Order: sequence, then C-alpha cells, then structure tokens
Amino acid sequence: MNWNSWSEFFSMGGYGFYVWGSYLVSFMCIAGEIWILLNRQRTLQQYLGQRRIKYEREKE
Repeated sequence: MNWNSWSEFFSMGGYGFYVWGSYLVSFMCIAGEIWILLNRQRTLQQYLGQRRIKYEREKE
C-alpha cells in the first residue's frame, strides 16, 4: 500500500481501529505475561530465602 500522509497510514484504509486495537491487545497480553512471570519469580525467591533461613536455623 502507498500512504500519502501519516493520517492515512494510521487509518489503514478504514481498518485502523482493528489493526491498532489488535496491536494494543497483543502488547497488553505480552506485558501482562512478563509482569506475572516477574511476580512469580519474586515470590519464589522470597519463599526459597525463607526456607534457607529455616534450614540454617535447624542445622545449628
């Protein structure tokens, strides 16, 4: 396709809402997945740290 202006590019021949909406939803899903993974990693590190402290106390 050949666009003569930025507004034509963003409107995508009348399908811009669907195209850019799809990009937005995809980006939000990927960002959400990254956030969930980082949260799980942080929770696991806290749990393992607590277990290590408990193990070291029992060892003494």
